[in-house]
Parts: sequence; C-alpha cells; structure tokens
Amino acid sequence: MHALDGGRLRKLTHQNDALLADLQLATTEDFTSKSKDGTVVNSLIVKPASYESGRRYPTLLYIHGGPNGQDQHSFSFDREFFAANEYVVLAVNYRGSSGRGSAYQKAIYADWGHFEVMDLLGAVDQAVAAGVADPARLGIGSWSYGGILTDYTIATDPRFKAAVSGAGSALQLSMYGSDQYIAQYEQEIGPPWKARDLWLKISYPFFQVHRIKTPTLFMGGEKDFNVPIVGGEQMYQALKSLGVETQLVIYPGQFHGLTMPSYQRDRLERHIAWFDKHLKTVRQR
Repeated sequence: MHALDGGRLRKLTHQNDALLADLQLATTEDFTSKSKDGTVVNSLIVKPASYESGRRYPTLLYIHGGPNGQDQHSFSFDREFFAANEYVVLAVNYRGSSGRGSAYQKAIYADWGHFEVMDLLGAVDQAVAAGVADPARLGIGSWSYGGILTDYTIATDPRFKAAVSGAGSALQLSMYGSDQYIAQYEQEIGPPWKARDLWLKISYPFFQVHRIKTPTLFMGGEKDFNVPIVGGEQMYQALKSLGVETQLVIYPGQFHGLTMPSYQRDRLERHIAWFDKHLKTVRQR
C-alpha cells in the first residue's frame, strides 16, 4: 500500500516485500486511442517484464465485463498471467464503461455491439501502429459482457487469430426469459414482440456467424443464470456447423463466476493453451 505524497508514492506497508522480491511483474501503462468516429478512448496496456522496445508481440484484447465497469490501475492476476506468458495485453475502457461520465456510459443504450466494438478495434489499430502489437498474432477474449463483446467483435472483424468467449451470448433473443435481466430488456430494448427488428439487430453475431473465421473457445458455468450457458452452446454449434475450429467447455455446478479453485486454474490454462496454439505458431513479422 502506498500514499500519494507531494506527487510521489510513499510506501506504507511491507507485507508482500518477500513475495515481490521473487516475482517479475508486468509493466502497466496508460494507453490512449482514437476510434474511427473521433472518440478518444483511455485504456491500459500491459507489457511483459522482459518487454523489448521495437519488437512486436502477440497481443490479447482482454475485455472487461459489465459493461458498466472499468479497467484501472489495480492488480489483475489475469493480465499478469498473460503478460508472464509473453503476451501484451490491451485492457480497453470502451464506451459503456463506468468512470467517464453518464453520457459515455449510456452511449451504448439499446445499441449493443456498435460503439464498444468500434472502440476496441481502434485500440488494436493504435497498438499495431505503435509497433507493439503484431497484426498477425492478435487474440481476443474474456468473460460475461467481455465474452459477449468477443462474439460481437469476431463477427465484425476477421483479423483475430484466436478468441475465448466465456459466459457470453450472441442470439440475444434466446436470453429473454432465461436470464435475470427481464426488467432491463423491456425498458431498454422492448419486448421482442414489439421490438423484433432491434432484437435481431443486437443478435448479429449469431445471424452473421458465417462471417466468423476466428478459432473460438466457448466456456461457461452449467448453472449460470446471469448469462446462461446456452449462449455459448449456440455459438459453438454454429461454428461447428460452419467448419470453423471451436471448442466448448462447461464447468459442472458452477454459476456465472467460477468458484472451485481447480476450475479457476483450468480456465486460465485453457486460455493460454488456446492462444499459444493459434498465436505463437505464427512466424513473427
């Protein structure tokens, strides 16, 4: 723990000194990009401890959930874990994120998968232009709304060579009546029988699934009632029918968040194995 004293950090506690002495942590920096409509997006970029300037790295777009959350300067085991495996990690505070005012957060109201994807892709473009991200080795993924945005993004842009969609959904119509968001749906989108076209619009990853070329791993909890596992099952089956490489992993007895330690470990090990297979076998540019 530190205190900000005269513009400088002053250390207050020393409980983890011995642990940190044996670790090489990643470098987390502010990262700013501009989306194609001119919106400025402030995010984080996490670089491996061994990062070398001038070298391009396999890069993961790791998307926070919510969407009313944000990636901030706090310890993230997932980001550190990916960086320790020699990935650069982009943590983008896309429109819909909190901490940037009401208008920024409400920009995606009844318009899912539009401005968020624009902001995510703008950050990737900036990382490539800066000479950090290897455009031939881009991965994407996360959990909950991060998984939903993974589906939206790979249905929009085919450049990603690997994706992991955890606790996500794409055929949003099938969520009505099966998850916990009925009040939100009816207020924001409207009942499906009154707003059919809008429901179809925000379900575009499923109805445009033929555009997806990215090998994708789908994951989720068997008993998830926040984003039911059917959201992943449907996309898995669609990619399977189209001949796109895919896998489906369902964790027995688990809800929206995995609580069993062995499953938590398994999730991260499967992430790394999937990304390594598709991103580290590609020759570096």
